[in-house]
Amino acid sequence: MSMLTPPGMGGKYRITGNQYPRMRRPRSRRRLLFALVGTVVVVGLIGYGTLQLINVFGGGGQGKGDGATQAAAAKKQQCRASASPSGASAATSAAASPDSTALPAPGAITINVYNATSKSGLAKDTADQLAARGFKIGTFGNAPPEYDRKVTQSALLLGGTKATAALKVVSAQVTGTVTKVDAKRSGTTVDVMIGKGFKKLSAEKAAAKALKVLATAGPSPAPGAKKGC
Repeated sequence: MSMLTPPGMGGKYRITGNQYPRMRRPRSRRRLLFALVGTVVVVGLIGYGTLQLINVFGGGGQGKGDGATQAAAAKKQQCRASASPSGASAATSAAASPDSTALPAPGAITINVYNATSKSGLAKDTADQLAARGFKIGTFGNAPPEYDRKVTQSALLLGGTKATAALKVVSAQVTGTVTKVDAKRSGTTVDVMIGKGFKKLSAEKAAAKALKVLATAGPSPAPGAKKGC
């Protein structure tokens, strides 16, 4: 006789309520495995998508190595273009343009010689030597108060923006000079302030050699400009 038989019929226990116990089937291990694999795949896709968004919005779409390679390739292409006949003709036309001013002859340069030292007669002697080399002498004498006994170099050369080429020619006559361009000055006259470091003018052969180097040298690069090929 069953233990669940109702009382009066020999059963020991009595069933009450309107629900009956049911036996749950055990979960399949295969389902658990599929669920675990699916979770890992979803997490991986989310992480990959996040990484792609970071690369796009963070500028990481192009690596440093790729950027350097492209920059080097662009520079090579520019060098080849400048080395081509068309590039050479462009460089020649640029050299022949009015911007590339030739150095003037000494006879086209007027110089004022001032003595900023305590040695007497230095301005006149130097002016005579420069006149013998073909320069025009405007005036000579003692230096103005703002420069008197304050020039430590061999000489301080002063000129306006139009006297840039003339300053180069005069600088070849004295070693150890300092050039100062004053935008407020007009004309091409050059002032030579003889300083404490002055001993004598450069030898004529040395000055001629320096002028030849200045004449054959290319234009000075702009400040901060990088070297070419």
